[in-house]
Amino acid sequence: MMPAPSSSSTKKRRKRGGGQQQQHQQQNPVIAESTRIHIRRTLEQFRASNDEAYTFEANLTNFERAEVHKLCRKMGMKSASSGPKSGNRRVSVYKFKGKPKNVKTNNDLTSFTFSEEGKVVLRDFFSLYPPGDQGDGEKIMSTSKKNTDNIRTKTDDILCKPSMKKAEIAEKFNSVVARRESDLKLKQITEDRYKLPIASFKDVITSTIESHQIVLISGETGCGKTTQVPQYLLDYMWGKGSACKIVCTQPRRISAISVAERISHERGESIGESVGYKIRLENKGGRHSSIVFCTNGVLLRVLVRAGNGRSGREASAKMVKDTFPDITHIIVDEIHERDRFSDFMLTIIRDMLPLYPHLRVVLMSATLDAERFSQYFGGCPIIRVPGFTYNVKRLYLEDVLLLVKSKKDCHLDCTSKTNVDENSQLTEEFKLALEEAIHIAWSTDEIDSLLDIVSSGGENFLNFQHSVTGVTPLMVFARKGRVGDMCMLLSLGANCHLQDKEGKTALAWAQHENQNETSEILRKHVNATSLGSKEEEVLLDRYLQDVNPELIDVILIEQLLRKICTESQEGAVLVFLPGWDDINKARDRLTSSALFKDSSKFLILALHSMVPSIEQKKVFKRPPHGCRKIILSTNIAETAVTIDDVVFVIDSGRMKEKSYDPYNKVSTLQSSWISQASAKQREGRAGRCQPGICYHLYSKLRAASLPEFQVPEIKRTPIEELCLQVKILDPGCKIEDFLKKTLDPPVSEAIHNAITVLQDIGALSPNEELTELGEKLGSIPVHPLTSKMLLFAISMDCIDPALTLACANDYRDPFTLPMLPNDKRKAANAKCELASLYGGHGDQLATIAAFECWKNAKQRGQESRFCAQYFVSGGVMNMLFGMRKQLQNELYRNGFIPENSSRFSANAQDIGVIHAVLVAGLYPMVGKLHPPKKNAKRIVIENANNDKVRLHPQSVNSKLTFKKKDYCPLVIYDEITRGDGGLHIKNCSIVGPLPLLLLATEIAVAPLDDVSDDEDDDDVSFEGSDDEEGYDGEKGDRLMSDPENVVKVVADRWLSFESTALDVAQIYCLRERLSAAIMFKITHPGKDLPELLAASIHAIANVLSYDGLAGINAPLVSVDSLTSMVRETDIGQPPAGGNKGKSKNSNNFLGSLLYNNDSQRQWSGRPRHHGHHHPSSSYSTQRNQHQHQIQNSNSNSQGGMGNVHDGNRNELNGSSSRVDSLKRHRGSRA
Repeated sequence: MMPAPSSSSTKKRRKRGGGQQQQHQQQNPVIAESTRIHIRRTLEQFRASNDEAYTFEANLTNFERAEVHKLCRKMGMKSASSGPKSGNRRVSVYKFKGKPKNVKTNNDLTSFTFSEEGKVVLRDFFSLYPPGDQGDGEKIMSTSKKNTDNIRTKTDDILCKPSMKKAEIAEKFNSVVARRESDLKLKQITEDRYKLPIASFKDVITSTIESHQIVLISGETGCGKTTQVPQYLLDYMWGKGSACKIVCTQPRRISAISVAERISHERGESIGESVGYKIRLENKGGRHSSIVFCTNGVLLRVLVRAGNGRSGREASAKMVKDTFPDITHIIVDEIHERDRFSDFMLTIIRDMLPLYPHLRVVLMSATLDAERFSQYFGGCPIIRVPGFTYNVKRLYLEDVLLLVKSKKDCHLDCTSKTNVDENSQLTEEFKLALEEAIHIAWSTDEIDSLLDIVSSGGENFLNFQHSVTGVTPLMVFARKGRVGDMCMLLSLGANCHLQDKEGKTALAWAQHENQNETSEILRKHVNATSLGSKEEEVLLDRYLQDVNPELIDVILIEQLLRKICTESQEGAVLVFLPGWDDINKARDRLTSSALFKDSSKFLILALHSMVPSIEQKKVFKRPPHGCRKIILSTNIAETAVTIDDVVFVIDSGRMKEKSYDPYNKVSTLQSSWISQASAKQREGRAGRCQPGICYHLYSKLRAASLPEFQVPEIKRTPIEELCLQVKILDPGCKIEDFLKKTLDPPVSEAIHNAITVLQDIGALSPNEELTELGEKLGSIPVHPLTSKMLLFAISMDCIDPALTLACANDYRDPFTLPMLPNDKRKAANAKCELASLYGGHGDQLATIAAFECWKNAKQRGQESRFCAQYFVSGGVMNMLFGMRKQLQNELYRNGFIPENSSRFSANAQDIGVIHAVLVAGLYPMVGKLHPPKKNAKRIVIENANNDKVRLHPQSVNSKLTFKKKDYCPLVIYDEITRGDGGLHIKNCSIVGPLPLLLLATEIAVAPLDDVSDDEDDDDVSFEGSDDEEGYDGEKGDRLMSDPENVVKVVADRWLSFESTALDVAQIYCLRERLSAAIMFKITHPGKDLPELLAASIHAIANVLSYDGLAGINAPLVSVDSLTSMVRETDIGQPPAGGNKGKSKNSNNFLGSLLYNNDSQRQWSGRPRHHGHHHPSSSYSTQRNQHQHQIQNSNSNSQGGMGNVHDGNRNELNGSSSRVDSLKRHRGSRA
């Protein structure tokens, strides 16, 4: 632990962040930056461990203990100080887990009863299919395992090896060679390829891959590895007369496409010939393509299927071959990004290599801990290739503070000339000898040859850097712990600040190898020989006392930009900021400046994933002469884009990172420090096309303390999808045992949470065995919860909205952030208006409505108008459109839907059914919406653990007011996120009781007067227990004996409802038949539902149509009426009066877009005489019309289940059309 600062005086100082002073002066505690770094690093290490508690040493000051408490709150941990305040006081940190669920009391009851129309539907249904008439249902459930279709999806032939004879291969190879010699463009491209750094390694690469199953290539940025290695392998195989299939993975779709197109261009071919790609949206090429690019997820599913084929007890050699195509080479690129798919994929590859001796695997990356990956694969060979970038000068916070204070114009010299290369002063013979000595000493313990050269004297070799690795003699001695030899080099003047090709200094290598004595000597030498002066140290200390280093100081950014722009004539500036709020603050600061507000001289642009694509494209265009481009960007500009006129980079050192807290089961989205690998990538943005400068707005001490790499995604995201794939890969293994084999295993708590989720949705049994449902959920390339939603939507004929939600969840929602401050309210109101088309009060509903309206607007040539007025990204919509088609194809390939699936969208406009689809996809993320308290501004949501989480202001529900103070509507939400401002929920939709009662994991019946708060469940009987039908003997019979009895229904032991015994009994029966229908669709893909289940699904859809929204609208109202919203925002036009078919909340333009969809939709002949309504039609009007039909009926009949209200007893015989409707659905598909 670092000692406390010696200065005991404190004063009122301002915390500068966002360019503004805090609203009230705060005392900024004086804590040394090294102490802050140590505290944060200790807490991060503790959080990543499996320990439950950690206690700091007793030498922390009061201010330092306060810093621990503050960071713990931000990181979702508890902290407490103990011990005497006079001294030896310690602070302890704990990971706490969620509180147990408690059954709610009667005070929280939500009432539910079927409407008159719903009761008629159920009477009709149960008169034909009484609850006791299980017949087919029991038979289906008991034989589903036996009757499961043994259908194995066939691997796409694009991943199979081309079937070519030697003569064909020779002809193709000669054709490529001939084109390169005859075509002038190809000839020039070939010459350019020879100039790439990797060209001289071609023979080494092919021969090493030929003799080893797995090889690592650590190639610097610009070396050409991504485009050249696949071609080297293809030419090598064709030269031998052998066919091959080289599968290359990329972490992003856009990379897979662009690299495939680039290689095709270099070979003089069209994409889809020798080179193709397979991604989620589309395929190009086929079996004839020898090189195929794909995303990590695509290859992972191929590997999982291969593992599943091997693990089967009766798996034959042919099945294995059919499951895993004869791929000859797998190239995994950009493995340093460590996404969850790549880590899982590498584990599978390592296990399967012995079974496929012909297979060759190449791992590639620009920044890579090569030794660690090599050890993971048993010490496989490493090929290091130098890169090519222009010289980039690095400046840190100390330098920047001195720079903005200085009036000298000298810091820009490096943009016109590079630094003197000390290596050039050595003879070629001496260089070769020194390079060989460094290589031998680095890779082995043989260090004598390097010592001989060092002891020979001379100073020119001191800072010599290896041409491939960038390693210096000082780094060798530091890494090996050679203290005496290292001190000799330091005394001769060796530069300890030099970095190798991985961005590491001698000190970093000593720390990496845990050479403590060496590290301490180097650390002291670094401090003593710091390039900064005493004035720098004073400026830095004063600055860090005034400014919180974890906040973005836009004042300093403005001062630095002013310095750059006044001392240079041209060159774009790229500023890396954590998130959208910081971009806005920086832009506001600049546009209010007298210098930067001149748009003829400065073009200020924002680059963010949510910015419209038309705005994103502006950053690539060069501005007019005399105009400087300033780009304010998130880390999207680190690797995904290259802006060729960037000369200056300002690196805030911060990024927004999404993580998962397994102990509190919440996602976190907070600003955090970047890794050393990211810092190097940001530097490289200034040196891609010309020399440049990178200004790091953090100290050299902070830079040295940054983690080498970002935390792997598998350790910071929920892993339900991976856990399910593990069971599909090997049904007999334990999930935790398999994941422990990964390079960086997730913590046990994260694994247990994922298993619990999979068990809750029925994908895994209580014994962690894979169920039939789980096998089918895993076959769909989305999250298991989303897969379950899709299967439910298919059963309910509501597939269209489910596809939209599934793709939006996997990609992102389509709404853009407003570019102008006064557009913020317009954007919020536009989203509310879209949500109102589907019943209102839902962020997910707004997404569904936006897609439907966009699709029809595009067909009518009004896409631009719609996107502009409703702040929707056309690019995102096009992506979602393509993803929906691909997902639809996956469902078709797995047999869940036919090729023409239009009839599975018959209920796609039924709001009640859509709400049920929402619940199916998000359950058990359920909560209760509470109005804000007196002094609070935000609505809060209470979840099952009694946690109260604030609703994010961007949600459409954030502006609701409650007519009844004691009314707490139920909501379904996607996730709880912990941001810099605490816990919040961003996306939620208000839902009614019926969808929850139908889809909850379990429901229980209790007496209405049971108000006990303890955990005694004597009077509560849960469905799925040993009690028949979920009732508890005599008490259950007594509760349910009278259909008019009012009882309490508890869903999943915490959501309490009030209903009649008759309604509850009917819900029980509907739940059983719904589960049976879904299971039938899973176990008999493509087959018609039996008569009982088809009629059951039809009845459930009708009941949801009437009662799915019951209890939502009446007690809620928006803060502003939608009419005033439209008037204020100029969105569309007010609706024409008197049209009862349209919602009063819909304007002409928006309503016409949805009506266009209605007019084109085919309803597949479903006789839905009741309950089927368009989202913009009046629900009450439909009810009144149906009630009028009831009142005009003259026939009498007896109800199907128990007594009903007298007013309805005359209806059953008069509803022969409805009975006929049910009969006509016998044998129909559902």
